[in-house]
Amino acid sequence: MTIDTLRFATAGSVDDGKSTLVGRLLHDSKSVLADQLEAVERASASRGQDTPDLALLTDGLRAEREQGITIDVAYRYFATPRRRFVLADTPGHVQYTRNMVTGASTAELTVILVDARNGVVEQTRRHAAIAALLRVPHVVLAVNKMDLAGYRETVFAAIAEEFTAYATGLGVPQVTAIPVSALAGDNVVERSRTMDWYGGPTVLEHLETVSVDDRPDEGPARLPVQYVIRPRTGRHRDYRGYAGQIVRGVVRVGDPVTVLPEGRTSTVEALDLLGATVDTAWAPQSVTVRLRDDLDVSRGDLIAPAGSVPVVTRKVAAVACHVADRPLVVGQRVLLRHTTRTVKAVVDAIPSRLTLADLSQHADPGQLAANDIGRVLVRTAEPIALDRYAESRRTGSFLLIDPVDGATLTACMADGIGASPPSMKEGASSWVR
Repeated sequence: MTIDTLRFATAGSVDDGKSTLVGRLLHDSKSVLADQLEAVERASASRGQDTPDLALLTDGLRAEREQGITIDVAYRYFATPRRRFVLADTPGHVQYTRNMVTGASTAELTVILVDARNGVVEQTRRHAAIAALLRVPHVVLAVNKMDLAGYRETVFAAIAEEFTAYATGLGVPQVTAIPVSALAGDNVVERSRTMDWYGGPTVLEHLETVSVDDRPDEGPARLPVQYVIRPRTGRHRDYRGYAGQIVRGVVRVGDPVTVLPEGRTSTVEALDLLGATVDTAWAPQSVTVRLRDDLDVSRGDLIAPAGSVPVVTRKVAAVACHVADRPLVVGQRVLLRHTTRTVKAVVDAIPSRLTLADLSQHADPGQLAANDIGRVLVRTAEPIALDRYAESRRTGSFLLIDPVDGATLTACMADGIGASPPSMKEGASSWVR
């Protein structure tokens, strides 16, 4: 039996218990090495704690341990007999929302924590909106600290109903609500004995059994060229290969392909993978493609099936999560990085900004500040070939970068190519269609 891998991220407001939940998940699933646990026990004892602080299993930075908060995205890898996991534990502070975007951008599931005493707060809404915009297929609502709420079913039911209604309005396809106490271990790995009114899965049971339908090897092939290989040796005098990672679909020898954005066509003559010649390669493998014709192909070009190419354009409308401290303004000159291609661009317009409290849209805000979510219209100096984000998360996303210092400004998801974005009158769900 093949064991698959699930990539998931955790998010939530400050002190909702994300790191404790992750630590409990690792500890109770027997995924913590003995020396790691001993180090946590020593650190906890030095701080006057009688029991190990499982949050220290993920909060590794000195500043994180001193302040008791998560600052950076902490990646952890663990496995059970049923599945392998790649976990991104993201910060809860508003100023670190950009890190949540990083952690959730490749996730297939997001666990959003809520403190049972506080319920759904603004940061909860922000994380739900980001999960929706990034098209994370599955969202788990973990209502934590149920022990401090008396393990009352009414508390859990009210929070679950409010969050589900909000997330559904954003277009989240599936929400699974689970009442937990990360500190006591209720419904994290082991089923709770104090919440017998709950009959659903534990967090780990859900992670092990949730269906992951997004297969990167499905759909039209996309191969951004990362490097051109020309050995020019006696053995490989005429060798010309185009190396990169297949981000979507399957590439086969004999396939007719188009090289974008120029639109030149050829046929796949050979595929080199790990030092051997193969007939077929698929996402997410890294391969070298050799074409039958001697074309001028360079880094940043995109190889796609001749009959199913993405749109080539110089105008893009996108949903944007602004992550920089300095605002993004209309008329600003930026660099646009899409897969392996980087081109000069200008922000033509910022048509709207999403208000998270009531999902209303503020028209023509003029700028996006740190952690704002809005729509942008971007015009590039050179054509780019990209899909809509709804069709492909890899080839439908791009970054806006400061050309002066190279800092990332905004993470964008294309939803209108060569045209204006959907009308503001269509509602918040149109942002994630």
